[in-house]
Amino acid sequence: MRRHIAAVSAATLLTLACAAGVAEAQPTSLYAPSAVVLTVAQGGEDGTVVRAATLSCAPTAQGTHPDPEAACAALAATAGTLDTLLATPDTDRACPMHYDPVTVTADGVWQGKRISWKHSFSNACVMATTLNGNALYAF
Repeated sequence: MRRHIAAVSAATLLTLACAAGVAEAQPTSLYAPSAVVLTVAQGGEDGTVVRAATLSCAPTAQGTHPDPEAACAALAATAGTLDTLLATPDTDRACPMHYDPVTVTADGVWQGKRISWKHSFSNACVMATTLNGNALYAF
């Protein structure tokens, strides 16, 4: 009888442990993950990163970015297609014609989907003109 009780107790503990493990495997949030690392590098594609910021947008805006709310709004406006950042450069601003490349990147997850974006500009002025007022790279 004692063996039977021990076997039932062990089976019960195993069942409870498995159930707890399944419960822990369930998602803890209703929001799809949205977290990215943004960088600005001097020197083109393989340049040296001179600035970087982290940004998490769900469930609340946070990270090392100085204005995570505005940056999350700017990222949301792209719908995960960061090439849209390049659509409306400021044509009223003139930039020098010297070549001193700057590359911006965004790597991470946007609404549960992996994103990896990189774009190079001929110099910092062209970057500022192209990203005109966009909060995403204002760090």
